[in-house]
Amino acid sequence: MPRYWPHPGAGRGQDIGRVDVSEPASISSGIAKRYATAVFDLSKDANSLAGLESDINTLSAALDDSDDLRDLMSSPLYSRTQQSDAVVAVARKMGLSDTMTNTLALMASKRRLFAVPQMLTALRDMIATEKGEVTAEVVSAKSLTKEQSDKLAQTLKASVGSDVNINATVDESLIGGLVVKVGSKMIDTSVKSKLNALQNTMKEAR
Repeated sequence: MPRYWPHPGAGRGQDIGRVDVSEPASISSGIAKRYATAVFDLSKDANSLAGLESDINTLSAALDDSDDLRDLMSSPLYSRTQQSDAVVAVARKMGLSDTMTNTLALMASKRRLFAVPQMLTALRDMIATEKGEVTAEVVSAKSLTKEQSDKLAQTLKASVGSDVNINATVDESLIGGLVVKVGSKMIDTSVKSKLNALQNTMKEAR
């Protein structure tokens, strides 16, 4: 994705604030949940949950594909004004709704863009709950095909007793297999986990 924002060295005299991007996960999660709740409620009141789902998918894909966008979200080198202007330009380029665009601008002004990925996850969960679905966080060594994703959803549905929405990401370090999290339940079939278990067994045997 091309850059839509100024280099972090530009305008250093303007409105430069710093953010500790290593804030505890619990704090980040709380911030993300508050923004997610506000976005969800606004979208629901406007009968635009389908549009919100589209926003989530578009923004998630952009974050996965663009190092520049991830840098914009997390770097303390951009001023609040630079972050806000840039994220609004990117949001409009992607065709995001006014609600999502305005939320991103607000988060930039508050130095809260680092919480966007967690906000998107929280929003997925809220939409799934609204639709009577369960969201499964799935990590695989390679991207799942639609057929594989659909088959996994059916398998999980038989296990949990309700429709399952798959939120898939890729982690090549897994080597093979899947790591699936449904609520508090973790299902790990990855080669990496098996190798780790074997290594632990070998250590115990010494």
